[in-house]
Amino acid sequence: MEEEKDTTSTQPIIDQLKEYAETRFTLAKYKAIEKGSSIIAGIIIDLIVVVIAAVTFLFASFTLALFLADVFASYWKGFGAVAGLYLLIVIIILAAKGSFEKPIINGFIRKIFK
Repeated sequence: MEEEKDTTSTQPIIDQLKEYAETRFTLAKYKAIEKGSSIIAGIIIDLIVVVIAAVTFLFASFTLALFLADVFASYWKGFGAVAGLYLLIVIIILAAKGSFEKPIINGFIRKIFK
């Protein structure tokens, strides 16, 4: 008789532990879904901003090239000057590549663990 009493008194505790474990698992699942959704939404918004910035940059480049073509009275000189400017920017970025990598990597890590 005493054995039956012990098993019936521990049964509610086991049920509560199972329910607690299921609740914790569900909570962890919901947190993971929220985090994943947040990361994907952030990436989509960043991608939209990059595309809009690229289009704006493209139109600004054409505007500058046409302006310089008017100043130099030659299309090839105007577009060549803009191309030379971008070539100079690329060379500077390649020379300082190491100083640009760390902030970009840290930004990605902050965004993931946000």
